[in-house]
Amino acid sequence: MIYLCRHGQTFHNREGRLQGRSESDLTPLGRAQAAAMGDMLFDLLRRDPPADWRIVASPLRRARDTAEAIGARLGLSVTTDERLVEIDVGEWSNRLREDVRGENPHLVGDDAWGFHAPGGETYEAMMARITDWLDEQVAEPERRLIVVSHGVAGRLLRGVYAGLSKAETLHQDIPQDAVYRLMAGQVDRFDCEPV
Repeated sequence: MIYLCRHGQTFHNREGRLQGRSESDLTPLGRAQAAAMGDMLFDLLRRDPPADWRIVASPLRRARDTAEAIGARLGLSVTTDERLVEIDVGEWSNRLREDVRGENPHLVGDDAWGFHAPGGETYEAMMARITDWLDEQVAEPERRLIVVSHGVAGRLLRGVYAGLSKAETLHQDIPQDAVYRLMAGQVDRFDCEPV
């Protein structure tokens, strides 16, 4: 089983900026979202001792900070894996999403538009690293992982896990206040309410 979380809201998220691999700190709301995900996971794991679980996160600060908040709630330490990092948006990094879309009207309505960034990462390259990471994990039902990643990376992980098409994978929601359970080939969503 995998519980998958996206990092809490960052200042770049709030401003509508593309982050990619750049760093942006969690906002107060983002910290509250991280705490709410920790509380949700605490409730979900009541029947399965947290000591049997591992937390792995993207090495980007926003994901690590979210994972640390979850880990503090569960009494677990956090490890990182570079393959869980967010899409590289190349020259679009730190730019306002609205400006990029305005300059590229042909990409509006294309769920894969982020993969068209000059100097950025391709869908195939990102899918290969996410698939490689998933393939290395202990098989179900022994798998006990809490993963903290990013919007696009989380979409791809859910898509690989559930065997979705590219279109289905890229059309999924990317909330910052939900926990996804990946178990027995199925993906379930649990919404969190930040306090």
